[in-house]
Amino acid sequence: MTPMRLYINIDHVATVRQARRTDEPDPAEAARLCEEAGADGITVHLREDRRHIQDDDVVRLAGQVRVLNLELATSGEILALAGRLRPYQATLVPERREEITTEGGLDLSRPNPRLREAIRRLDEAGCRVSLFVDPDPAALDAAKDLGVPAVELHTGRYANTWRAGHAALDELRRAAQHAAGMGLFVHAGHGLTYRNVVPVAAIPEIEELNIGHSVVSRALMVGMRAAVAEMAGLVKGARR
Repeated sequence: MTPMRLYINIDHVATVRQARRTDEPDPAEAARLCEEAGADGITVHLREDRRHIQDDDVVRLAGQVRVLNLELATSGEILALAGRLRPYQATLVPERREEITTEGGLDLSRPNPRLREAIRRLDEAGCRVSLFVDPDPAALDAAKDLGVPAVELHTGRYANTWRAGHAALDELRRAAQHAAGMGLFVHAGHGLTYRNVVPVAAIPEIEELNIGHSVVSRALMVGMRAAVAEMAGLVKGARR
C-alpha cells in the first residue's frame, strides 16, 4: 500500500484576507503552520480572476514551502509564472469565472491544443504535471495518452452523496485502480471533510489527498496546527 501524503490547500486563508484587501491573514504564515503540523505539501490555486491567491503569494510560497502544488488553468501568464517559479507539482484544472469552486474535471473528450501546450511547458520547466479529472475511465485513458505522470480524481460527487450510499465511493475505487493499473500516480480531492475523508484515504491506490476548505474552516475554531494535525491523523490512520 502506497504511503499517503496530505496536501493542505490554503486558498481560503487568502479568501478571508481579500474580503478586506489587507495583509492578513497571511497564506505564507498559514503554510508554515500547516507544515509544522504535519502537512506533506501546500496547494494553492492561482485563478485567472485572482479571487483569492495572488501572484505574490505564489512567489513567496515557492521560496518558502518544502513542496508546492500549484493549481492552474491554461492561462498564458500563469503558465509563464509557473515556468519561472518551477513549483514541484502543477495540477491543471478547468476554470469558469462564474463558478464558486471547481465543479468538475477537465474535459478530455476532444483534442485540446492549449492543454497539450500547457503540459509541454510545465514539463519543460521541470514540474510534475497532474490533471484534475472526473473518476471516469475514458478521462483517465485520455490523461494517460497526454503523457502526464499523475491524475487527481475529482471527489465532488462522493462529497455530495456519501451519506446516501456507496456508489460514488465505488466509482472512486474503480477509477483509482484503473489509473494505477496504467502506471499513473493517483491523487484525489474536492469537498473532502473530517467526516467523509477516511473511506477515500483508505483506497490503496490513492497516494495524495488535497484538502482545503474543511481544514481552514476547522482552523477558525481550533487553530491551524490543531486542524491540520487532526486531519493528518484521520488520513494517515486510514492506512494503518
